[in-house]
Amino acid sequence: VAPGALVASDLERRSPDAPAADVTAVAAGNNAFAAAAYALLAAQEGNLVYSPASIRLALAMTYAGARGSTAEEMAEVLRFDLSDEALHAAFNALDQALASRNHEYPDAGDGVERKVLLSIANSLWGQDGFAFRPEFLDTLAENYGAGMRVVDFVKATEAARQAINEWVAGETNDRITDLIPEGVLSEMTRLVLT
Repeated sequence: VAPGALVASDLERRSPDAPAADVTAVAAGNNAFAAAAYALLAAQEGNLVYSPASIRLALAMTYAGARGSTAEEMAEVLRFDLSDEALHAAFNALDQALASRNHEYPDAGDGVERKVLLSIANSLWGQDGFAFRPEFLDTLAENYGAGMRVVDFVKATEAARQAINEWVAGETNDRITDLIPEGVLSEMTRLVLT
């Protein structure tokens, strides 16, 4: 399998038709998570830029495959207060609503181009050869327009790292070119969330 090959469900992404109350609950959870994360991150020295909504959206993708105490702990920390189906549908609606806000504005006569571009790019990278549950892949496809990218962390750790970094660079217009530095991944790695 080529590094970064996509394993995905055949299902199409759902329309963003979650109840408004569910989308509001996810947005409120984003705000609560943002405040809690900021309290922890602000203690560090230097400048800080982070996207709590993107972090929570990416972890919701991972949460779709979690079970038992892992799922319970993730739900608590991430402020997931809806049933799984309602949660993923609300994230789908919120993600698509944010993407729909991209807009170019007409020239105001000053020659300055004005546009709003919001791009959220999240991806799961799993060990090649693992069997990913169809219901997990269905949830990723229907609610996040995503699948699982597979790489071989065991036999080709460096190639996996490079594939991930190349994908990130492409999704960020080369603004982030070395997200995962050498030595971070090992043959023990089984899942990476970017």
